[in-house]
Amino acid sequence: MKLSARNQIKGKVLKVTRGAVNSEVILEIPGGAQIVSIITNGSAESLGLAEGKTAYAVIKASNVMVAVD
Repeated sequence: MKLSARNQIKGKVLKVTRGAVNSEVILEIPGGAQIVSIITNGSAESLGLAEGKTAYAVIKASNVMVAVD
């Protein structure tokens, strides 16, 4: 995975809460801090996000995206 965003933080998915349109994804990063992101249900499904899976918080400006490799 190569991205132009410099802030890529590896973590573990703690919880995915699916809503009608979007999902809330909570990542736990080293040290125990949590990062929360709201992404579309389609994105959560295509990334295969599930509790315990490794994922990345990709932060650029005021947006937080989630990436996997």
